[in-house]
Amino acid sequence: MAARLDPNNVRRAHQSLHHVVAVAPWNDQLLLQAVRPDVLPQMTSREPISAWVVDDTGLPKKGKHSVGVARQYCGQAGKQDNCQVAVSLSISTVSASLPITYELYLPETWSEDPERRRNAGVPDDVVFRTKPLIATEQIQQALADGVPRAPVVADAAYGNDTKFRQALLDMGLEYVVGIQPTLSVWPPGKEPLPPKPRKSIGRPPKLRQRSPNHQPVLARELAAGLDPKDWQTVTWRNGTKQKLRSRFAAVRVRPANRDYWRSEPLPEQWLLIEWPEDEAQPTKYWLGSLAADTSLTALVATAKQRWMKGEVGAGSIITPHFALPHTAF
Repeated sequence: MAARLDPNNVRRAHQSLHHVVAVAPWNDQLLLQAVRPDVLPQMTSREPISAWVVDDTGLPKKGKHSVGVARQYCGQAGKQDNCQVAVSLSISTVSASLPITYELYLPETWSEDPERRRNAGVPDDVVFRTKPLIATEQIQQALADGVPRAPVVADAAYGNDTKFRQALLDMGLEYVVGIQPTLSVWPPGKEPLPPKPRKSIGRPPKLRQRSPNHQPVLARELAAGLDPKDWQTVTWRNGTKQKLRSRFAAVRVRPANRDYWRSEPLPEQWLLIEWPEDEAQPTKYWLGSLAADTSLTALVATAKQRWMKGEVGAGSIITPHFALPHTAF
């Protein structure tokens, strides 16, 4: 950037730019909002928006003084490591991705340490929020800004959170989100039992029931019981060397998350499962709220959109500084 702006004084320009990024009170969100009107029309002139991608971006750090640094899962390292983590929301087409918001995640070990916060310049109004809550607020802002709607995709760190999935439904957004194989679901055609019969006195029971012989199953148990003919090989796009394909199955289920505290069962959704032929068991699971007549190919294509962010979006082109007192949050 310095060489482009002032090729005859690169060192001086670099110092000035570093000051702007690391010290000056500029607003990173306003910058992203200014970029969007220029980039989004170019992206959508060739392809429609196919997904809103929620994801983490991990930035490895050796020290302990950078804001939010902690031992946590780092995507770049593929394991638990010392790093900062930011939650991002990107708008994706089949071949391009644009990050539209990017916010540092502040672990509880930081939010509850006044001295550490003060030394690093963390604003007083920044409190601990879970990653799904940060993502929910980012999506709400995107809707308020009039960003064209598309299905939300995210990994199991978000998809396993019932409140996050429900918030998307409440906002009228479809989704295909990763889940853990231990998430409980009602098999196709089943749901929790009706409320208990009304007694002669008192209010009528409203909560749904389970019984010893009527229980949900784990997603992995349902996958293990599927018929071999339920699995189909699907190609979702071309890779750098070959077409990307794998085996998938999809069935209609109802999530069972604490539905014994509900008066109505959760709506039917797609349980999408990936089981590569060279693996001993299924490797990935998703819940999807797309329409019941959605094809398996369309389900897979939507689920796999999450990887666009890492290939051409925020995971590869943004490396922000987070030690900003007023702008990085």
